[in-house]
Amino acid sequence: MIGFSLATAALLAMSLVADRGKTLAGLKKGAKMFLNILPAMLGVLILVSVFLYVVPANVMTAWLGEGTGWTGIVSAAVLGSISLIPGFIAFPLGAILVRSGVSYGVIAVFITTLMMVGFLTLPLEAKYFGWRVSLLRNALSFAGALLVGLLMGIFL
Repeated sequence: MIGFSLATAALLAMSLVADRGKTLAGLKKGAKMFLNILPAMLGVLILVSVFLYVVPANVMTAWLGEGTGWTGIVSAAVLGSISLIPGFIAFPLGAILVRSGVSYGVIAVFITTLMMVGFLTLPLEAKYFGWRVSLLRNALSFAGALLVGLLMGIFL
């Protein structure tokens, strides 16, 4: 983390030397983007924190942990398919779950279905692409997520 911070500071200094105006404009735009996304991020972090407080770690590992096999993978796939969590929250949540004893394969299935399968958004998708295409895309994405989880379980 320190190396990343030092590299960022060095690149920022180089950018300031190259073009001070563009660098300051970029920093200003980045700060605005951060402030715009902050309320949503805090809201989801609060919900995730409450969930992690209410649901004990042993319950999570019982449902999604190392020894759950296909039950854990399918549970993660279903949870990911019906959740509406943005990616910038899903990855830190995945790290928390890994620290709680959930396997990488299960996390891979959860995040892959979260990003690729949209059970709750299916009617909206079908409105634009039709039911046949939407159902096929979601089914293939669901199967692909299971394959990703299987491969992650084999290699990690």
